[in-house]
Amino acid sequence: MVKELRDASGSGVMDAKRALEEADGDMTQAATILRERGLAAAAKRAERETGQGVVDTYIHAGGRIGALVEVNCETDFVANTDEFRSLVHEIAMQVAAMNPAVVSADDREPELEGDDDEVALLSQPWVKDASKTISDLVQDSMAKTGENIRVRRFARFELGS
Repeated sequence: MVKELRDASGSGVMDAKRALEEADGDMTQAATILRERGLAAAAKRAERETGQGVVDTYIHAGGRIGALVEVNCETDFVANTDEFRSLVHEIAMQVAAMNPAVVSADDREPELEGDDDEVALLSQPWVKDASKTISDLVQDSMAKTGENIRVRRFARFELGS
């Protein structure tokens, strides 16, 4: 059970074991406990500098729509992992699909119309699983990597626009 929880959550052996003990063997409850612990740890890391990262692209619709995204993390070690690169690609795909105007709700200009989940990338429901937001994806990656991760900027291009 510990291995299964570790594979699903990316947590350490002892963290998974403690969560399972605390949840009396309930995998769903243990995963929730690990996620809450990861979010608490991520909140502590929120002010750490993110000087490394990756720029990634996504091209869709036969080359008619494209997105360019910069996502930062603390170390080049994490920036070079498959999981981090996958996160950045998922964010680029989200930008191409949903056309957000700003990274976060804090970046909104007063004249920008629409709800946060329409115009702010981090507030948008993920196109592959609407039960999660892009912020949730970033938080999950922060919990797994142990580093602060920040979506810095993006650009979306569409032919004829």
